[in-house]
Amino acid sequence: MIRKKNCLSLTALILLSAVLAGCGSTAAQPEESTAPAETSLEDFKSAGDKTDIAALQQINPEAYAWLEITGTDISFPILQSAEDETFYLTHNIYGEEDDNGSIYTEYYNNTDFADPNTVIYGRNRDEMFGKLHQFQDRDFFDTHREIKIYTAGKTLTYKIFAAYTYDDRHLIATYDFWDQLVFSNYLEDVFAIRAMDAFIDDSVEVTAENKIITLSTGVTGQDDKRYLVQAVLVTE
Repeated sequence: MIRKKNCLSLTALILLSAVLAGCGSTAAQPEESTAPAETSLEDFKSAGDKTDIAALQQINPEAYAWLEITGTDISFPILQSAEDETFYLTHNIYGEEDDNGSIYTEYYNNTDFADPNTVIYGRNRDEMFGKLHQFQDRDFFDTHREIKIYTAGKTLTYKIFAAYTYDDRHLIATYDFWDQLVFSNYLEDVFAIRAMDAFIDDSVEVTAENKIITLSTGVTGQDDKRYLVQAVLVTE
């Protein structure tokens, strides 16, 4: 009798284990990940709305504006690294190492273009700001004078007033552009530049009360020089 009870107990235990195992195998499984496909830069360009910075930031949250020189193929996102000011000198918008780098500003500048002078950097390569050297041609300078910067829901329009080779000093660290006297003296120096490949439009009024942007790139074979294209804000 005792043996029969033991057999029944063992049988019940086996059945219970099977039931519990079955419950485990029929439990709801986690749903498969349905992460959206990565947005590409070409997708953003084809969408046509360069003020949709939120869409641009799906590619990289450190992208904050789009720069375009009207009538040219100079058209790029602008980035700013929160941790390494020169990160985008050697990385593309996807954060990948890339000899072409990206178009970027350093954290000396705010990202709202409210500073007296916002300096925008790009490498001296055809894929980036190497194309700025086209402004060394007088006809090109005369016929390509408008820069647009697209920010979140707003378009800033600038007029180019100067393009010239300069030394490689760090402009923001050298000049306190918030000091109107310093800024005014700096502008006087710019308008006084005379060189074969320097084009300055004296007819464009630029004062220390204006806001300007400086596009800055290298000069082939001259590591101690920078090529600068400068424009003044005319509408926002």
